[in-house]
Amino acid sequence: MAQVTVTIDGKAYRMACEEGQEAHLTALASQFDRYVGHLKGQFGEIGDLRITVMAGIMVMDEMADINRRLAAAEAELAGLREGRDSVLTGVGQREEAVAHAIAELAEQLNGITRKLAQRPAPQAQV
Repeated sequence: MAQVTVTIDGKAYRMACEEGQEAHLTALASQFDRYVGHLKGQFGEIGDLRITVMAGIMVMDEMADINRRLAAAEAELAGLREGRDSVLTGVGQREEAVAHAIAELAEQLNGITRKLAQRPAPQAQV
């Protein structure tokens, strides 16, 4: 496991993470530190634990909003996929109907051609 030291509200915290995840953990800690700094700016010194809890709740609130938006996007995507499938089914049915109509016309034309081929050639009049 890799070791990373992050700073939250001016205090250093040594943390373990998977190899290669050091930069990601540092970036997350930096984002969280901004929340803490924002709250300290708004409320002043009200206690480290209280500020940290408030920052955590803010993060969870944003996460809940993102989850709601994701669920709505997934529902919309499912609706679009359903609509696409319905359209594709309709197109397939129309293509099948057109192919059937063309086959019928071809059969009628073949029948007319056979009848014309069986007739004796008209005699030329002089």
